[in-house]
Amino acid sequence: METGSPHDTGTAATGRPAVADGEEPVWIALPPGLLRMRRLLLGVWLGLLTLATALVPGLLAGPVWAAFALLPLALLLWGWVLLERNWRSWRYAERADDLLISRGVLWREQTVVPYGRMQLVEVTSGPVERHFGLASVQLHTAAAATDATIPGLDPAEAERLRDRLTELGEARSAGL
Repeated sequence: METGSPHDTGTAATGRPAVADGEEPVWIALPPGLLRMRRLLLGVWLGLLTLATALVPGLLAGPVWAAFALLPLALLLWGWVLLERNWRSWRYAERADDLLISRGVLWREQTVVPYGRMQLVEVTSGPVERHFGLASVQLHTAAAATDATIPGLDPAEAERLRDRLTELGEARSAGL
């Protein structure tokens, strides 16, 4: 595909293939660092809860009551599996006129954000995200109900996506 005008969405401008109307979008999954970060946080919090649940009843009421520590451990195992299913459900795709974000395990949710409706695109990264080399892209649109977030991206990809979406949003809102 030749990219002759600045409005083309081909591989020369983005490094990603263009998706024409009617074609299936190219979905991009989230990196595994997000899953590692969420599992670590789950392990830390439920590990502390398990320790507290074992020690406090065990010391105050007797060792039999320390068996309640099995509940947070069961939650840890259940959460471990659910976090992976949730992580696998997240994906996004850039199309010619909009960005698609899909997520959800039981209830699938697909958000379509037209480039012309974007007002602000932010890249955020908290201390834990920075430690794992992750960043999130948050899209603010004219309607607050359609604001969307893509969590756990590599910082370079998040900045590329922010710059691309900002450029496309400015071009579409200006009517170019």
